[in-house]
Amino acid sequence: MSESATRLSVFKTYKLYVGGKFPRSESGRVYEVSDSKGKWLANAPLSSRKDARDAVVAARKAFGGWAGATAYNRGQILYRVAEMLEGRRDQFVREVADAEGLSKSKAAAVVDAAIDRWVWYAGWTDKIAQIMGGANPVAGPYFNLSTPEPTGVVTVVAPQDSSFLGLISVIAPVIATGNTAVVIASEKSPLPALSLGEVLATSDLPGGVVNILSGKASEMGPHLAAHQDVNAIDLTGATEGDLARDLEIAAADNLKRVLRPRTEDFAESPGTDRMTAFLETKTVWHPTGSLGASGSSY
Repeated sequence: MSESATRLSVFKTYKLYVGGKFPRSESGRVYEVSDSKGKWLANAPLSSRKDARDAVVAARKAFGGWAGATAYNRGQILYRVAEMLEGRRDQFVREVADAEGLSKSKAAAVVDAAIDRWVWYAGWTDKIAQIMGGANPVAGPYFNLSTPEPTGVVTVVAPQDSSFLGLISVIAPVIATGNTAVVIASEKSPLPALSLGEVLATSDLPGGVVNILSGKASEMGPHLAAHQDVNAIDLTGATEGDLARDLEIAAADNLKRVLRPRTEDFAESPGTDRMTAFLETKTVWHPTGSLGASGSSY
C-alpha cells in the first residue's frame, strides 16, 4: 500500500477573527457546518455574547487609527487585501462551491466577482469625499465646507445565502470609508467568512478593523444592536422571522444608523449607497475676512 493511500487528512480548525487574533469562542461551543448536500465540512465556533462584546472593544480600539489614516493609505491597504484574496483564489472557489452548491466554474465566477468588488471599493477610498463633500454657497464672508467622516463601529449581519460575494459587498464599503466592523457571518455558510479573516490577518489591515464572528445572528444580534458603543448596524442578513424589526428597535436606544434589509442582486453594480449609509457630514465655517468694494476678501 502506498504512503499516499494511508495518509490521514488534516482537517482545518476554523476560529473567530477578533482584534487581529484567532480565538476560539469564549463559550467553547461549536456547531456543524454542512455543504448543500448535507455532507459535513467542519465545526465552526458558535460565538457568544462575550465574543460579541470583545469584538466591539477591538473595533473601538482600532477605530481612531483607521479613521485617522489617509484615504489613500486605506485604499492601498484594501488593494493589498485583494492581492491576498487573489493568491488564495482556489481555496475560496472550493469553499464557495461547497457552501452554495455551485459548480467549480460558477464558484470561480463568484470569487472573481468578489475580488473585483473589493478592488472597486479600494478605489473609492480617496474619491468618496468628492461626491459627498464640497464648498457650500453662503451669505457672508465665510468659507463653508462639508466633508464626510466615518460613523464609527458598525455591526454587519452578513447575507445568509451569498457567502462570499455578498459578504465582501457588505464589509468593504464599511471599512473603505474609515469605519470598523463587527461581522456576524452567514450561519449556514460561515467558512468563507472565517477564511477571509485569515487573509485580513496576513495583509496590512490593522487588527480590530474587521472582526468576524460565526454563529447565530438571532443570539448575538440583539446584544450588538443594543450595545451603546456600536454606532450603526447593517441588517442585510437579518432575515429570520422578525429579527430585523427587533434589532432596529434595539438600535434606536442610542440612535444608531440602520441599513434595513432589502432585495439585492450582489452581482450587479453596487453604487455608492452602502458607503454613504455609514458616513456623517461635518460642516466647518471659516471667516474669509472683510469683503472690499471689489468683492475680494484679500
